[in-house]
Amino acid sequence: MTRSILSPLRMLVDFVVAVGQGTRFFLRLCGLGLLSLRRARLVVDQVHFIGNYSLSIILVSGLLIGFVLGLQGYYTLRRYGSEEALGLLVTLSLVRELGPVVTALLFAGRAGTSLTAEVGLMKAGEQLDAMEMMAVDPVARVLAPRFLAAVFCMPLLAALFSALGVLGGYLVGVEMIGVDAGAFWSQMQDGVDWLDDVGNGVVKSVVFGFTVAFVALFVGYKAQATPEGVARATTTTVVAASLAILALDFIMTALMFNTN
Repeated sequence: MTRSILSPLRMLVDFVVAVGQGTRFFLRLCGLGLLSLRRARLVVDQVHFIGNYSLSIILVSGLLIGFVLGLQGYYTLRRYGSEEALGLLVTLSLVRELGPVVTALLFAGRAGTSLTAEVGLMKAGEQLDAMEMMAVDPVARVLAPRFLAAVFCMPLLAALFSALGVLGGYLVGVEMIGVDAGAFWSQMQDGVDWLDDVGNGVVKSVVFGFTVAFVALFVGYKAQATPEGVARATTTTVVAASLAILALDFIMTALMFNTN
């Protein structure tokens, strides 16, 4: 009886402690991330490393999703005789929603797990402990440049994803099906607002960049210093980052695109 009562309390206490540790860790990463700009070479190396990890899957996925949007969008718009609005439909779907969200999910699965595994293995190999013994802060030296680089990469990757998606929609809708090319581009130019549509999509991708980078580094830094602990940490990164991205997307969509 006593154990059944204490168990939920213990879980609640552990949750509150984890939230406190995560908040403190996030604020520390933000502060040290800005200071790491003084050693720009570390950040540039990480941008190159993280970007290369995710670039190919982002480009291929963007093009394929553009193909699907072009095909599905044409069949839907044809029912209402509005095939000329295909460019607008594809572009709004990408810049408002699919570009930031799908890029963030792919980024979490590719670069996020890589960051978690890298930090976790450095912890298992006692490299982080060795830095502390030499009076070098591992968070400032190792984690902060990776955090800043991941936040910087996310909007760029989301923009490339959306651009390839629009190209995919154009190839299917115009080149394969026969939608008028002039109508495709003019409807897109007239209907897409740079501030409300593109700007809000960029804000989403930046927030997702903060989320994925924080989750990946925090989970890796707190991982058990064993091969099994690192493996569990990479799985935790994918699950936690994906759920956080979808929850934040719902909240931001409700706030950004509520026209009532």
